[in-house]
Amino acid sequence: MEILNEHINNILQQLPSNVTLVAVTKTRPVALLRQAYDLGLRDFGENRVQEMIEKQAILPGDIKWHLIGHLQTNKVKYIAPFVHLIHSIDSLRLLEEINRQAAKYDRVINCLLQMYIATEETKFGLDETELSGILESDLYKSMNNIRLCGLMGMASFSDNTALVRQEFARLKLIFDKIKADYFAGSTDFSILSMGMSGDYHIAIEEGSSLVRIGTALFGER
Repeated sequence: MEILNEHINNILQQLPSNVTLVAVTKTRPVALLRQAYDLGLRDFGENRVQEMIEKQAILPGDIKWHLIGHLQTNKVKYIAPFVHLIHSIDSLRLLEEINRQAAKYDRVINCLLQMYIATEETKFGLDETELSGILESDLYKSMNNIRLCGLMGMASFSDNTALVRQEFARLKLIFDKIKADYFAGSTDFSILSMGMSGDYHIAIEEGSSLVRIGTALFGER
């Protein structure tokens, strides 16, 4: 616990006051999450729905659960009662299902649209045309149970820091344009989720307001 406390403090000291730390807790044991909670962390990020609901059921109720992995429409119903923020919206169909499930619980669920910014073919996400298509659609405009809070993106897994920086900078430009074009005057659209253990310093320099950190907190799996 002492080492974890040291890691948490080291990272928090590096983060500007406007940047939120989400502890990536996927595959980590509940006992470790409890330690992180006892040390003051409240934002936990999970990749898999099944793992999230199992942990949520036995951990304190004031934890803010972030779904950061790819989300299938048929899994939305399991997290709709409690999820704090879904980072990985990559289709209008998924957004529609989140809206439908949120309505069942009389909730408004916070969502980020995931943008494809990396050079790798394996990453999920929208391109700029698809992003505008969602925001201009009548279906999106009719949704009352979702709140679009910003964008998320993952840079290429690369030692080329210039490439990573370029990808983050591009996402920040997209974020600023979308905010100006579609959310001017709104305080809701304020989150730019980019940066993980290996590149969060660059992400913050390029305008990230939320970083998703696992290995740098908890060590290698």
